[in-house]
Amino acid sequence: MPEIFVVRHGQASFGSDNYDQLSELGWQQARWLGEHWAGEEQPFDHIVSGDLRRHRETAQGICEGLGLDRHRVQELPQLNEFDFKHIMHAFGEKNPKAAPPPGAARGDYYRFLKLAMHAWSAGEIEGTESWQQFEQRIEEVLGVLAAGAKGGRTLVVSSGGAIAMMVRQILGAPSHSVTQLNMQIKNTAVSHFFAGRSGMTLHSFNHVPHLDNRERRTFITYS
Repeated sequence: MPEIFVVRHGQASFGSDNYDQLSELGWQQARWLGEHWAGEEQPFDHIVSGDLRRHRETAQGICEGLGLDRHRVQELPQLNEFDFKHIMHAFGEKNPKAAPPPGAARGDYYRFLKLAMHAWSAGEIEGTESWQQFEQRIEEVLGVLAAGAKGGRTLVVSSGGAIAMMVRQILGAPSHSVTQLNMQIKNTAVSHFFAGRSGMTLHSFNHVPHLDNRERRTFITYS
């Protein structure tokens, strides 16, 4: 049965001028994951990623750990994250008192993002794409991934919001679950799906086999 392994990008550069690039730790997380799979002798027939920089760099780091040529990676922009900066800006304009001040704690930032996502899904604010358009492109890319698997193993690199939407659609969960799932997904965490005739099923979610040990648990991150 075709298997699809969806990985969230490595730690990005939170708080810098350009979030859309991996931190030094993010690169290491990706290489460790590739090395883990190399040690398990788990080859992939297809490797796919979004076309954001953090997706490309994560795929490259995994390929380095696996000892593979990064040029094997196919890019699908449908796997990109929603424009969370625009969503937060739109919500902040409508609710200025809710916006975290400069230098606020990371937790305040995530609470604000959670509120903004709920407002976006309810149609209270507009993004660069509507919530329905976001749902539609993730549904479409799931179909592309399932059709392309062809009995093999496919590695996919994407972002937390897109992965959360995949899980919601596969489980038939309510829309608000996307926000809850998104906030839980670790950097370079793996969600494992099977693609069958009746559709896709979730086998495991948010697993970090390359980090879940005594030596590396301190390197588990969420941004």
